[in-house]
Amino acid sequence: MLVETIMTRDVLTVATGATVRDAYEITKKHRIRHLPVVTAGKLVGLISDRDLRDAAHSPDTPVEQWMKQDVITCHPLDFVEDTASTIYKNRVGCLPVISKGQLVGIVSERDILHNLVEMMGVHAPTSRVEVELPDKPGMLAEIADLLRARRINASTVMVFPSTTEGCKTIVFRIGTMDPRRFIQDIQNAGYRVVQHPSALDEGEV
Repeated sequence: MLVETIMTRDVLTVATGATVRDAYEITKKHRIRHLPVVTAGKLVGLISDRDLRDAAHSPDTPVEQWMKQDVITCHPLDFVEDTASTIYKNRVGCLPVISKGQLVGIVSERDILHNLVEMMGVHAPTSRVEVELPDKPGMLAEIADLLRARRINASTVMVFPSTTEGCKTIVFRIGTMDPRRFIQDIQNAGYRVVQHPSALDEGEV
């Protein structure tokens, strides 16, 4: 997924000559934490709610005296996961999105988190099944065959490192609220279900 699919396009901005008071009123009214500072559509800085709190004693000074100038940015065609990594590594709350020298959007921690929730499929009525599989070709296809046999759709599939050497942990979100028979199929095939509903132990499957 690309940044352009999750970024905010209608970006609120201030000019370099705007005052701290002006910027504060915008952030308060629209409940935002970061405000790009622009000149003729070009990004020249970024001022945050923290910067504005630091400048509260000088409300009539221009924001350019308080803004951060060395702003880390991203491009609309950057991958979301790369952008998330940049935000995490640099401990910033957002990245302005720049294309052809112009500010075209902004992507925040909230945008990234919302995207993760969507990718994980937790917004839909599904069940989560976590399986430990050998780290070798064809293993995912074997579990897919079990899903096909039960006529169950997989909403999302995510792969994580396992604490067991030579294995991967696969997390499925599947389109059923009762995954017990599918879980039993996995176990009958000789694979370990790492986490599953406690209902599995409450009756026959």
